[in-house]
Amino acid sequence: MPSVTINHYENFPVASLLLPDHLRKPVAAIYAFARSADDFADEGDLAPQDRLRHLDGYRTELGRIERGEASADPIFQRLNQAIARYDLPLQLLRDLLDAFSQDVGKTRYADFAELMNYCRRSANPIGRLLLRLYQSETAEQLAWSDAICSSLQLINHWQDVAIDWKKGSNGRLYLPLEDMARFGVSEAQITASVADDNWRALMRFQVDRARAMMLSGEPLGRALPGRIGLELRMIIAGGLRILDKIEAVGYDVFRRRPVLKPYDWPLLAWRAITR
Repeated sequence: MPSVTINHYENFPVASLLLPDHLRKPVAAIYAFARSADDFADEGDLAPQDRLRHLDGYRTELGRIERGEASADPIFQRLNQAIARYDLPLQLLRDLLDAFSQDVGKTRYADFAELMNYCRRSANPIGRLLLRLYQSETAEQLAWSDAICSSLQLINHWQDVAIDWKKGSNGRLYLPLEDMARFGVSEAQITASVADDNWRALMRFQVDRARAMMLSGEPLGRALPGRIGLELRMIIAGGLRILDKIEAVGYDVFRRRPVLKPYDWPLLAWRAITR
């Protein structure tokens, strides 16, 4: 299967040194599957039909795994090992592919409920797969995980408004159209990169909502044991830090994309230890 080579900035490094050794390979296998599939949907110069064809190829590979057939693709060979060892639900992987396929053609979201349905498939499966690896899947833990993952997805959308707007022939916009109308923000304003009072009010609303969602899932960081819990608390602290940075630039993500810098990591570690 062909690949797309992209240099990625990541808010939250995957399979970090904090993870126990036995979990690094399965976490990396899940990440390689999700990252490469997302690249087919989102990066490079492929035509929409080619993006969808590659994603269908990923669905075919999952079907082979489900039937117990071997794959020639190293990504799926490693993924199959993780699936077999930890009984990972294939539907969660298919949900990711459905979300990535949606990104190929869908560029607007009418309201927050529609956006959250996308997050349910584009982000939440990752957390649920990790909880399966950690053998921590109570109803409460799954709900906390969904809140954290959806919040992380929203945070990425808000820091990347300008980047997403340049994708495709009609631009991609995750800001709910209902919210834009409420705060008096137009698509023409985004094209012109105008960060006026209306824009700041809209983004303040979105940042506050993402922060509240993250904090609602924060107990999972203490519920998970040892290094796994510490890893998650670092991720939570990183998401909240990005929201702080969006606020610090006056919500003008057009001119400055808030990202984590090397000097942020000691602060995140301190917050992860002390929260």
